[in-house]
Amino acid sequence: MVGLPLLLSPLSPNVIVQTACCSVGIAHPVYSTFKAVENKNESEQQRWLLYWAAYGSFSLVEMIFDNFLSWFSLYYYAKFTFLVWLQFPSGNGARHLYARHLRPFLLRHQARLDQIMGFVSSQMAKFMSARYDELQVLKAIFCRFAMAANQVVKGVAHPGQAQERNQIEEPTSPPSSQIDDSDSDLKE
Repeated sequence: MVGLPLLLSPLSPNVIVQTACCSVGIAHPVYSTFKAVENKNESEQQRWLLYWAAYGSFSLVEMIFDNFLSWFSLYYYAKFTFLVWLQFPSGNGARHLYARHLRPFLLRHQARLDQIMGFVSSQMAKFMSARYDELQVLKAIFCRFAMAANQVVKGVAHPGQAQERNQIEEPTSPPSSQIDDSDSDLKE
């Protein structure tokens, strides 16, 4: 069983449906947003901006109730259906959710949300400036990890080239100045 029958099978493991939710909920919209921005298509940009507002709101609610919702066996199927509905152009799910629920809620609580966002933003700025050195170390570690991962991926994609680069080379003898310095330390 492959494709849609596997996805819709009640016996399929949740990992398959969760992967489908991720693909439909994030991967497709990211690429569609990219296309809308690159093509300078304002109607598509607005459509995907409304989708991201609806998706972000849904993600917040899901994060709060995730432990409870995951107990329902058909939850991920419902989530998949909901994400498709949000994107489907003829259903205008994201526009409907935004206009009927999200916009009125945000307008009603806008002043308080602005205060919260201002506070959170200032606290993040304080944290970033107080922890600048630590963050730079983390950034350097992440960059090294990313470069190592890139080399691994290149090795998998082009195994012959990786073998050539990883051949053991003859060790080179250190310069004589380094040998003399180490000998003088031993004499003292």
